[in-house]
Amino acid sequence: MSDGPAARRGPGVAWGGISPFSIKTKLGALVVISVFITTGLTLIAVRTETELRFITVFSMIATLLITQFVAQSLTAPLDEMNAVARSISHGDYTRRVRENRRDELGDLSQTINRMADDLEAQERQRKELVANVSHELRTPIAGLRAVLENIVDGVTEADPETMRTALKQTERLGRLVETLLDLSRLDNGVVPLRKRRFEVWPYLSGVLKEANMVASARAGIASGSGSHTRTDVHLHLDVSPPELTAHADPERIHQVVANLIDNAVKHSPPHGRVTVKARRGPAPESLELEVLDEGPGIPRSEWRRVFERFNRGNVGRPHGPGSDGGTGLGLAIARWAVDLHGGRIGVAESERGCRILVTLPGLPSLPS
Repeated sequence: MSDGPAARRGPGVAWGGISPFSIKTKLGALVVISVFITTGLTLIAVRTETELRFITVFSMIATLLITQFVAQSLTAPLDEMNAVARSISHGDYTRRVRENRRDELGDLSQTINRMADDLEAQERQRKELVANVSHELRTPIAGLRAVLENIVDGVTEADPETMRTALKQTERLGRLVETLLDLSRLDNGVVPLRKRRFEVWPYLSGVLKEANMVASARAGIASGSGSHTRTDVHLHLDVSPPELTAHADPERIHQVVANLIDNAVKHSPPHGRVTVKARRGPAPESLELEVLDEGPGIPRSEWRRVFERFNRGNVGRPHGPGSDGGTGLGLAIARWAVDLHGGRIGVAESERGCRILVTLPGLPSLPS
């Protein structure tokens, strides 16, 4: 049941726009008290035969004192609101107005605080957008740069296969730019999914190949990007059955698998092993993905928090050479992509290391 108009106005406003503590009531009370004081002093002057001029002076002094008291109670919160509004205009969204009144000024205080909350949230989303874009764009840029540097250094030739790899990275870069420009659309889950049927084995083989290519690039390419530069960790793919197919958005699943691999490699011991498993799910064209590493694992108390943005875990330092702490966005982006599909992602039980399980629903079930 929705609240009525009075409830939506807040605690300081009742039916008809006037509450017992409203400014209109206070001003009306001020007039009544002033008239009462003047009348009372006049009656006293008549009975005691006091000169009217003294009564007039006393009446004016009493009225001025009461008016000053009421005016102070009204202007003090306005000064505070003005200071908070000035801070907000200068980019400080942390200050708030005290909500200790039950009148129109109290309602105005709540409105200003809500506005500050909204502006603070928008500023936080703007910063997260920059971090998301930086995190997602570094990987294809690093891969493209690795291909081009290998050609320039003479390590590989500019044959059609190499140029197709570079073109694939460029196309992925363009798609990421298009997708990541509007964080609000991402957070609200309104990005359209381009689902299609694809073969899992060749698709995941390509994702692992790109991961190895990025890791083989020079260490300075991914410096500070949150992407690993380790080449000592072995990536293993296990797809059963080999002809397994799935129905999902390949670009979004690429984000999921690439970020999970990146996170697993960074926390693997020297010469460790990261396994990517794919199995058929319970529904038609559904898919169960599993990424398993041999690192220290994640404490059960952190299982929920690992998918929060900017959460970098409690590991004191990354394992193995060439790994860094990352930005804490990879797993958050993976969760976002899985949520868009209506799937599930989470940390699962494992005898060793960390095991992250992803379930994708596949084709929607037809009504019987």
